[in-house]
Amino acid sequence: MQSNPKAPVAAAYGGWKSPITADMINRGTPGRDFPCVVDGVIYWQETRPAENGRTTVVARLPDGNEWDLLPYPLSTRSRVHEYGGRSWVIGDNQLFYVAQDDQRLYRLDLTSPYKEPEAISHNGTDCRFADLTLDQKRHRLLCVMEQHHDDGREPDNMLVAISLDAPTGVLNVLTSGDDFYAYPHLDSGADKVCWISWNHPNMPWDGTALWQAKITEEGALTEPRLVAGGQEEAIFQPGWSPDGTLYFVSDKNGWWNLYRRRNGATVAVASLEADFATPLWILGMRTWGFIDGQHIAALFTRNGTWHLGLIDTRTEKLERITLDYTQLSSLAAGEGRAVMVAGSASVAADIITISHGGQQTTIKSSAEGYDRYLSQPQPVSFNTAGNERAHGFYYPPRNPDFRGPDQDKPPLLVLCHGGPTGATSTALNYKIQYWTSRGFAVLDVNYRGSTGYGREYRQKLNGQWGIADVADACAGVDYLSNQGLIDREKVLIRGSSAGGFTVLAALTFTSHFRAGASLYGIGDLETLARDTHKFESHYLEKLIGPYPDKLDIYLARSPAKHTESLQCPVIFFQGLEDKVVPPRQAEEMVEALREKQIPVSYITFADEGHGFRKAANIKIALEAELVFYRTILGISSEEHLPSLKIENL
Repeated sequence: MQSNPKAPVAAAYGGWKSPITADMINRGTPGRDFPCVVDGVIYWQETRPAENGRTTVVARLPDGNEWDLLPYPLSTRSRVHEYGGRSWVIGDNQLFYVAQDDQRLYRLDLTSPYKEPEAISHNGTDCRFADLTLDQKRHRLLCVMEQHHDDGREPDNMLVAISLDAPTGVLNVLTSGDDFYAYPHLDSGADKVCWISWNHPNMPWDGTALWQAKITEEGALTEPRLVAGGQEEAIFQPGWSPDGTLYFVSDKNGWWNLYRRRNGATVAVASLEADFATPLWILGMRTWGFIDGQHIAALFTRNGTWHLGLIDTRTEKLERITLDYTQLSSLAAGEGRAVMVAGSASVAADIITISHGGQQTTIKSSAEGYDRYLSQPQPVSFNTAGNERAHGFYYPPRNPDFRGPDQDKPPLLVLCHGGPTGATSTALNYKIQYWTSRGFAVLDVNYRGSTGYGREYRQKLNGQWGIADVADACAGVDYLSNQGLIDREKVLIRGSSAGGFTVLAALTFTSHFRAGASLYGIGDLETLARDTHKFESHYLEKLIGPYPDKLDIYLARSPAKHTESLQCPVIFFQGLEDKVVPPRQAEEMVEALREKQIPVSYITFADEGHGFRKAANIKIALEAELVFYRTILGISSEEHLPSLKIENL
């Protein structure tokens, strides 16, 4: 005889106990990226908080066995552009990778599990590498190199070739002179190479140039030719078909669509009001690839949801493949199949393959058995300032063990994604479920300027950062309040990096929020314009305006310059090794709140940079933020968490 399930207990929204704890999140699915298929073996990288945030490369053999190519504590991570990207490549039974600790290139013989990695780049030089391509014909690596200087000059970026036969560190510069480079890709015969480049003040989603060149017998580039791109056209992921035709993604028609270049003409391969690309924050990102000689597997996003299509290059028709996933990324193809990272509301990061016929195989599952506690994202669109529309995903509270008191509404936590050129993800994110399973509602905002809605929407933040994004966050609150879904008096906001700027601006310049959390967020735009790394050193020229010509706007929109208007409690989290947003940004805001006697907490991590990777620090940050919100909102709970120092309380 089956017993009836236990009835949910009435308890204050925001105070529920949940099995989705910080420890569970750290033990859960690691970050997975860059899968590929080489000689029947599937490889991908995993970033593991439980192993001090290290990144290893995993091999999945045809018989189902798996092994880490880089044993603990070895880790691969590139610091090109500070954000890095793909830092390894497989070929000739070897793993070539960038070591996290010294940024040198190494190779590891995969025919024996006992061999030590061998350095193939010099020690003692501040050179960084990413976007690796193996040139087997000439026994060398092609990659992006970023050379830093001791005298404070801006780093130099270039494409280089590194010999695998010559003594350690011998390299040749293939091309240089532009500010940035990406995607050095060889055709199947290794006779031609393509790449993209761009220059200040553009970011790679603003305008880039697509180049191709022939390769001489000596390995040098000859006859370089500009193929596509410009100041108002952003190229993404160029590559070659098996027959030597150049393919690439361009947004020249207002959407990132797939094109090919043949006989001097550029022809659309798939023309949709959808984006077949994502902003190139990290190098090596991929959304399409050839499964065989005539079929392309391609990912595209529409209204915040990702889809998979198979394109027949003879007919140029796209067949959409129905999958139980809403977030797809990092596609690689070959050997008759495509492999990618796939997520949904119930799984975070599966590794799956799709055959030419559309058959799906799950290679690595990330399901963890918490389905009863998972809130499902609900797409929302709402009116915002200027008769515009903004978008997002609403997550209602969900926990089968609890219900809110009658007549009560849940507190709302508004999430502001980073970038700001970026987008939310609909893949399972336990850092969202951490809140919803405790009785918080969550709104994950795709404010104007977010990607996945075409170039026009992406550019709506140009000149409007700190205005449009803040207005959209507030409009989302108003929308949910008018729908009767939230407690209007208990609205919180959180964000990291650029999202942290939106948080601080919203708390300073509006009255929509009771409190907020800034994770390595930006408070002073002028300081950011003067003191940041090369990749983003001119980013604000598009988002705010030229500096120092528009200094008045920088000052007007900087929360740190208007702390007299900030009346809300804030908790700050900061890595002391952060080179993107230095700690001083947070410290200025903390000092101002201390002086004003407004509740504030400031938590630093000496061993973290821009983003927290280590399990212990992730746990501290999550639990402290929860305690902070419950304290400020006066929410009681039986959940036992570490105490938190809140000044001025």
